[in-house]
Amino acid sequence: MACFAASLGVIFLLGFIDISATKDICELYAAVGQQSLTLPFVYERLANSHLVKWTHNSTLIFYREQGKVSVGKPQDISATGSLFLKNLLFSSAGTYQAEVLYPNGTLAKMWTGRLCMMDKVSKPRLSYVCDFKFNAVNLNCDVVKPQGLVFSWTLDGKTLTSETRPTLSISLTQLKGEGSFTCTAANKASKEISDIVRPTCKSPPPPPPPPPPPMLCFTRQTVVAALAGAAALILLLLIITIVSCCRHKRNKTHTRHRNKGELRMLSVNKRDPDSISPEYETMHPTESSPPPSPQPSPRACYQKVSQPEVQSENRLPQLSTAAEGQKPSPVPKPRTKNPQTTNM
Repeated sequence: MACFAASLGVIFLLGFIDISATKDICELYAAVGQQSLTLPFVYERLANSHLVKWTHNSTLIFYREQGKVSVGKPQDISATGSLFLKNLLFSSAGTYQAEVLYPNGTLAKMWTGRLCMMDKVSKPRLSYVCDFKFNAVNLNCDVVKPQGLVFSWTLDGKTLTSETRPTLSISLTQLKGEGSFTCTAANKASKEISDIVRPTCKSPPPPPPPPPPPMLCFTRQTVVAALAGAAALILLLLIITIVSCCRHKRNKTHTRHRNKGELRMLSVNKRDPDSISPEYETMHPTESSPPPSPQPSPRACYQKVSQPEVQSENRLPQLSTAAEGQKPSPVPKPRTKNPQTTNM
């Protein structure tokens, strides 16, 4: 018994869900703000003698009997009984029902339909980006509130059936010339088409040049300090060179003056009378010397003079070597007479 009750409850629940789902199915869709909508009810043999009745969510909105309209306006329906809706709002959604009855009250035709209201689709804005890395153009169909919308694309007026997303990527090799693109955003109540866009992706730009190799691995302050130090070192070397040259020139001038003074002193020493050798005085008597004594005989003179001459000749080489450093003037030697031998 419990199992039977449970099974019956499940069947009832499934039936309720099925009925609820059936009620939620909409046969008609309209956009909020839409100007007019004609409900698709047609009865070709409709006459003024027929009774026509329209209800919205079980509320009577139109009633005509024997050609006289008691609810609504005569222009609210067509000659075939279709109902005209104007200035639709969200409150216009719901179930609509039409009934046509013969004059005797029997049913001639009945129609029931459910209307769903949706937001109107805004006009999409189409943009593109040239992707030269992958040799393609990327298009984007931007629209307000894209949830629940269906997108479609056209290339040169031809619909791309396989593209239903808001983005599109086309290879540049696939484009022949300037291709014209449009995108369409739509729902069950309305649709909007973008303006035509012609991407201008002619050719990829040249690759950027490689960055130059780094010239310096130091900071700017380090480079400036190094340059300043090098300049100071060069200036110091230049000053040292100039000072050395000046000192060398001064020493050279001083040495030259000293050599000239020494040469002058040597020439003065040569002229000094005190430097005359005694031999020179003996051989060349001066005016202050006493008069010479009477000359002896040649033999005695030879005997007297010969010995001093020998001594003087022996002393002359020694004197010349001793006075070689002073370089005195050459001393003329006295002329000697050979001793005469007497004939026996």
